[in-house]
Amino acid sequence: MIAFVRGRVAAAGPDGAVVDVGGVGLALQCTPATLAGLQVGEEAEVPTSLVVREDSLTLFGFADDDERATFELLQTASGVGPRLALAMLAVHSPNALRRAVATEDVGALTKVPGIGKKGAQRIVLELKDRLGAPVAGDGETAPRGRLAADPWRGQVATGLINLGWSAKDAEAAVEAVAADLDGEQVPPVADLLKSALKKLAKP
Repeated sequence: MIAFVRGRVAAAGPDGAVVDVGGVGLALQCTPATLAGLQVGEEAEVPTSLVVREDSLTLFGFADDDERATFELLQTASGVGPRLALAMLAVHSPNALRRAVATEDVGALTKVPGIGKKGAQRIVLELKDRLGAPVAGDGETAPRGRLAADPWRGQVATGLINLGWSAKDAEAAVEAVAADLDGEQVPPVADLLKSALKKLAKP
């Protein structure tokens, strides 16, 4: 088990980062909230969870120990793998997930891409006694901003921030890209990021 990595952030993109640990670049799959706290060129300590498969070793990085622990607990529910667990943490904070499970808020869980009503009900049933009670007074609303409806927004905004743009500029660019979509099918995040960069490049 690799509990954390510490080193210089060598690269960061919409869904992951590379941390230089003693000359070895470790690739981390991360949530947008995690990526928002990483800046290329700066030192960082990232809590991690190593997922071992027959054909792969994947290291997941988190904003804090609570997010990592929640990630690991989510996977104890049948049908929830690391990718879906990461998607759940991209949409909801750990405490919001605890709240949703504790109150049997199926609607909140189905806002996560890949979770239907039956899947949400199963998650509530299996995790109700495992996740624990939500922490009172943390001020966290259930969905992380507009991520619940449009997960790409957070990914693109995080990508822009990691490229050096301010949070305000990143949000403005994301809104401009969203306005251009106007109900059309959402393209890949990489294409959305390019569109946002073009918006920021205009005088």
